[in-house]
Amino acid sequence: MQGADPMTMSRDLIVNLVIFALLVAVAVGAEIAGQGFTVTLATKAAILGLAGVGLNLALGYGGLVSFGHAAFFGIGGYVTGIFASHAANGDPITTLPFTLMGSNEMLGIWPMAMLAAAVAALLIGALSLRTTGVYFIMVTLAFAQMIYYFAISWPRYGGEDGLSFYVRNKFPGLNTLVPIQYFAICAGLLGLALLFTAVVTQSRFGLALQATRQNEQRSTAVGIPATPVRLTAFVLSAMITALAGALYADLNRFVSPSMFSWHMSGEIMVFVILGGVGRLCGPVAGAAVFILLEHLLGPVSDHWQALLGLMLLAIVLFAPGGLIGLVLKALRRADHV
Repeated sequence: MQGADPMTMSRDLIVNLVIFALLVAVAVGAEIAGQGFTVTLATKAAILGLAGVGLNLALGYGGLVSFGHAAFFGIGGYVTGIFASHAANGDPITTLPFTLMGSNEMLGIWPMAMLAAAVAALLIGALSLRTTGVYFIMVTLAFAQMIYYFAISWPRYGGEDGLSFYVRNKFPGLNTLVPIQYFAICAGLLGLALLFTAVVTQSRFGLALQATRQNEQRSTAVGIPATPVRLTAFVLSAMITALAGALYADLNRFVSPSMFSWHMSGEIMVFVILGGVGRLCGPVAGAAVFILLEHLLGPVSDHWQALLGLMLLAIVLFAPGGLIGLVLKALRRADHV
């Protein structure tokens, strides 16, 4: 955080650590209490928070308002589902230009999911970054919808009905079907993604990215080319979101075209805005609040998202720093009392 005083940085670090620790504490406490469903909710929050961390790298630090990140989330999910289903039936995924077999090993699937998303992001970003503002939003949305309709019309992998795989993929040394162990995998990857984001955003590349967001013309004048920097951030963002999609597919043991839909893109953006745009753990806080509201209010009314909409509206109007911004503001006031 360039220009931030040590006290502010210390406050931010403490808040980030507390948010991550609370998520872990909820899962561990639920496991001790024998509440496996709550562990699964915490796992879902960690996965969706990871998807938000990916978008936040592009949106919060690069100013790239992408409304098509569901494309990368879905790509990660479908790569996982396709590899798992082919591992189960023993058929090769493809024989051209070489034979590619299925796999049920997470450590083998994740790089493939991230690579597929990186290629897609490179193509989408190279075209969409020629535009700015609302045009950028619409182009990214258009690409995501194209992939969504392709998935619907892909009968080999379930088409509109989606694709089920009945055994969760494997991770060395752990039983991924045990909720707390699968949570440990997801929380560990979330922690690594947060650390990666913190390091990247404080590096020369991260400072260049934030410079292009603040003033593109000035950054170009001092020798920082905006497009390559933004494209790199867009690809890194897509890879993190695809990893979240792969974890989400394994959580449900099911993938469907809805992972590509604009609703999913909207939800990921809600996590970022709700928690705080450009805040390291903002997407994690936003995803956790989203899951909590869904769990508590979902059984009460089918229109529970109306309350979420009001909360989001209030944050945009009165607390643009999101939930984390409100917490930090309260801490600053407490310091001056």
